[in-house]
Amino acid sequence: MKQIAVLLTVFNRKEKTLLCLKNLYQQTLPNEYRIDIYLTNDGCTDGTPEAVKEQYPQVNIINAQGNLYWNRGMHLAWQTATQTKDYDYYLWINDDTFIYEKAIENLLSASAIHKEKAIITGACEDTKTHSYITYGGRKNWQMVIPNGEEAVVDCINGNIVLVPQYVFHILGNLDYYFTHSKGDFDYGMRAVKAGIEMYQVGIPLGSCDAHEKLDKWCDPEVPFIQRWKMLHRPNGMPPKETFYLENRHFGFFTALKHFFSIYLRVFYPKFWIK
Repeated sequence: MKQIAVLLTVFNRKEKTLLCLKNLYQQTLPNEYRIDIYLTNDGCTDGTPEAVKEQYPQVNIINAQGNLYWNRGMHLAWQTATQTKDYDYYLWINDDTFIYEKAIENLLSASAIHKEKAIITGACEDTKTHSYITYGGRKNWQMVIPNGEEAVVDCINGNIVLVPQYVFHILGNLDYYFTHSKGDFDYGMRAVKAGIEMYQVGIPLGSCDAHEKLDKWCDPEVPFIQRWKMLHRPNGMPPKETFYLENRHFGFFTALKHFFSIYLRVFYPKFWIK
């Protein structure tokens, strides 16, 4: 029996979380595979954990206080899973990502081709028209559009990502330094540095909507004081975390340049849009 630990973190998106879980439990898996779900409840106040417990009592719910956000919530779910057993695979799923039928089977098939030693990701489409790619693997920072063939990628969004046991034993968990975003980018770039290959399945494996407008920290329609506050929020663009990421992967001077350019963008957002 091969076991997959599915990892997700949730905050006040009850209906989306329940649909996400429904799609996970409706997956058709090979007979020798099973999934265990580890869900970080990051201080939900909308009844999400209660609804999950009622509809899916088999889900392992880890309660937190609401200050973890995505990366640290995923870190906690992953840490909890590894304390339970040494799983054969770890599958990251966003709670607003709705995977398609046979998505996990496609991930496992791709992983088997690469002898369970590569990270496998799946692209997401928009939920309404299914006409454009919103998240997935990237190559040279450009989104890789599925064309029916498996593609090599060098950066990943964390929406649908399969990490085999072999890779986990080398890279370990997400870096707890990151609060919300950037942990997935960092993990993929750490993999490349370690000589671990990453591939995107040739067809979209789920749907997830992208942000429809600019983040508030760089939106010229948002007042400056609010932009400044949003910049430093964990789900904004915290400059220290950006510097940490870029200093690790691109060097000190690139990190320093972007550290200052982020602040310039807060002060002069219209200039950057032009």
